[in-house]
Amino acid sequence: MYRPREEPETSINACESDSEDSDYEEDEDELTKIIAPEVEDTRQCLKARHILGILGFLGFANVYAMRVNLSVAIVAMVNHTAFPEPPTNNNTYDHCPAPDIANTTKTTDGPFTWDEKTQGIVLGSFFYGYVLTQVPGGRLAELFGGKLVFGCGVLMTAIFTLLSPIAAQMNFPLFIVVRVLEGMGEGVTFPAMHAMLARWIPPLERSKFAAYVYAGANFGTVISLPISGWLCGLEFMGGWPLAFYLFGLIGIVWFVFWVFFIYDTPSSHPRICRQEQAFILASIGPQDEDDKAPIPWRGMITCLPLWAILITQCGQSWAFYTQLTELPTYMSEILHFNIEQNAILSALPYLTSWWFGIFTSIVADWLLSKNYLSLSTSYKLFNSLASIVPSLGLLGVAWLGCDRISVQVILSLTGAFAGAVYAGNQMNHIALSPKYAGTMYGITNAAANMCGFLAPYAIGLLIEGKETLGQWRMVFYLAAGINMGSNLFYVAFASAREQPWSRSQRLSSAN
Repeated sequence: MYRPREEPETSINACESDSEDSDYEEDEDELTKIIAPEVEDTRQCLKARHILGILGFLGFANVYAMRVNLSVAIVAMVNHTAFPEPPTNNNTYDHCPAPDIANTTKTTDGPFTWDEKTQGIVLGSFFYGYVLTQVPGGRLAELFGGKLVFGCGVLMTAIFTLLSPIAAQMNFPLFIVVRVLEGMGEGVTFPAMHAMLARWIPPLERSKFAAYVYAGANFGTVISLPISGWLCGLEFMGGWPLAFYLFGLIGIVWFVFWVFFIYDTPSSHPRICRQEQAFILASIGPQDEDDKAPIPWRGMITCLPLWAILITQCGQSWAFYTQLTELPTYMSEILHFNIEQNAILSALPYLTSWWFGIFTSIVADWLLSKNYLSLSTSYKLFNSLASIVPSLGLLGVAWLGCDRISVQVILSLTGAFAGAVYAGNQMNHIALSPKYAGTMYGITNAAANMCGFLAPYAIGLLIEGKETLGQWRMVFYLAAGINMGSNLFYVAFASAREQPWSRSQRLSSAN
């Protein structure tokens, strides 16, 4: 349960065990030392917020591993020979020639006769549930703290991941229901973590810290794609169910560590070092803690900078999910990689994005600390890198066609720039309103992740069973155009100023 934070001086006194009448001047001098650069908490090597960062990183790695394993497993689950090959009598229905027999070994056909449209429904079903719990997850984290909201979200995702193979083998509707429930569990994770970052992380550390934590999504994708591909190639237990069992069990183990080591706020943490606690509270500053106050929905809905975040997140998500859910199919059906090669190569863009995301966030925080960029300019600059360069990569894939090596190189190089999003719009919510950061992130992430089911469904309609270069070029053109266009809206209307509806209640209570 969330407990209101005290003022920095009160927090220091609350930690004193020897006397209730500690000297105020001594506390003030100590607080000044704590806030000074490079002075904060030298006695404790691993700080409480660092433990939050490590377990948060592993939590996102888990949920993304459980999310993306289906993108690889579905290649092994589907009976591809059940569908006739498309006509090849003109350039609209062109195919890449198979390079050699060794590299085009087909994965053994699976038990399910799902056409492209049905596969789009399967891949998108997760997101039907995912978007439903975004706003409730953020608000619950603001009211009661993010510990149980985030932890239970990961646990629920793990449980339904374990049930996925059983449900798929029983009947198709049950499998869709399980995937929707899995999405509902994972839907609370990002908004809940955003609310925790607002309470735990000093402003000048947020871009870098968010890059470390949210980069778990890239790390989970990097490890899940090749491991899932390897598991799907095994004969034991049919191969593909193992991809669900392994990551589901890991998620349950992670939950145990999260419950024992993480707390909602610095004030409620029983083992946090006193210097670190005072440093965090003093850096964040006094905040309006009236959690029972009504959410300023009208202010949010009419907030153009919040709409700018929402629009650009939708564009980035469309491109992201095009690559995440559909690229393994493109690698298999067009470029003729077998499932093990497919999974490894599909993971490369996320590996480079993980590294580059951390690097750009460190650079962004450094530029801000030196006052070389304003916060608003920093958001817009790095968001543009995260939108435009990966979009050019998707256009490059369309232009390169059957050049397998060049396709992989351009995806890896341009995909790296997607990591700049952590220094882009991802922290913008906290700047607009620290108090309602979780709710706002829930709103924008819900809208953005509608693309998680719209993109696969739209791609299924575009492909229409015709696995050809001509059809896939339309897929890549569409994703790149949406991503770059939405970034222009963000550059025009984004802001880094705290909004009046965020601080009005605090100001009115002070007057």
